[in-house]
Amino acid sequence: MPVPGIPTYVEPDTTLRVKVGDTCGLTCTFCHNEGTPVAADNRGRSAGTFTIGGPSGRMSIYAATNGARFLPAPIPADERFGRVLADLRDALKLTEVHLTGGEPTLHRDVARLTKIATGAGYQVGMTSNGENGGNVLSDCAEAGLDRVNFSIFGTTANELAEVQHAKYRNPKLAERKIKELHRSISVCADRGVKASANIVVLDDSHAPRVHRLLDEYSPHLTVRLLNSLDHGSASVDAIERVLAERGAVPEANYVTAGVSGSRTSYRLPDGRRVYFKQIRRVRLPETCAGCKFNNDTDCEEGFYGVRLYYDRDGQYQVGVCIQRMDLCQPIDEFLSSGLREEILALREAEYRELTASTAR
Repeated sequence: MPVPGIPTYVEPDTTLRVKVGDTCGLTCTFCHNEGTPVAADNRGRSAGTFTIGGPSGRMSIYAATNGARFLPAPIPADERFGRVLADLRDALKLTEVHLTGGEPTLHRDVARLTKIATGAGYQVGMTSNGENGGNVLSDCAEAGLDRVNFSIFGTTANELAEVQHAKYRNPKLAERKIKELHRSISVCADRGVKASANIVVLDDSHAPRVHRLLDEYSPHLTVRLLNSLDHGSASVDAIERVLAERGAVPEANYVTAGVSGSRTSYRLPDGRRVYFKQIRRVRLPETCAGCKFNNDTDCEEGFYGVRLYYDRDGQYQVGVCIQRMDLCQPIDEFLSSGLREEILALREAEYRELTASTAR
């Protein structure tokens, strides 16, 4: 939660997360896959029978319980995509698109998707594991890519291998993935694309990863530490100890009104900034009210924002919760729905409340 005694800045949420495809070259055991089932493991299955994993070794940890009703497909880089982005921009007052997956750099037209999004007036970011960025990020930069959030699941081959499916727990394969990650970060530095590293800290045993990340990676890389909701205070305490060991001083809190994201900026003695990112308890007042997950233990993300999907039937779907994919609506239905109004009302109410409280 926000650190007292330092400035707090509030900004309204204006970001759309877009799942551009489902392919990924990692098999992380904790992956939520943006809420959708892993397409490769669920072909031939219908809604209600989707599985969380299969022969691919990949995971979608909520797929068996979140009511998912469709399988994801790669978004076509065409005029229709641009129209959908424009419709959502106008309906929700959006300014940013964040490309996700799967691994978005494996989409063969990811640079074209980036160009379409910038053409629709969006600033474009991406979450990536870095496995293919060396091949495509330069073209994405040319198309207007502003930033990449690299998800770093291990700073050594053994660390990365440990969080992969048993079938793919191979340090040699992991070493190749880490080399590609370094290459992707270098491309960002060379092309002027802002880069950050997201690293989840479960407990004190993960502290050496953070220290290596800060010691070994380029100063161009901004580090964001994420606590694990499953590990509770052990995770928070471990992050706070790491920050203390690095001599980090808190500078400012940043709260995003209308969604659950918040972060605190810390400055290290060498001038680098590290961010501690946490989840606030934010819910959609009507949509979340009767949800069985709406408690302090089962709801892991809260209302994190709006997501856009493309299904195997060629339909765009809008979602608001990876644990409740049954809430997804086809784009045309969403645009005229009360859910859209509820999202806008929550954002505006929180912005007024938060800005008033920080002014006092």
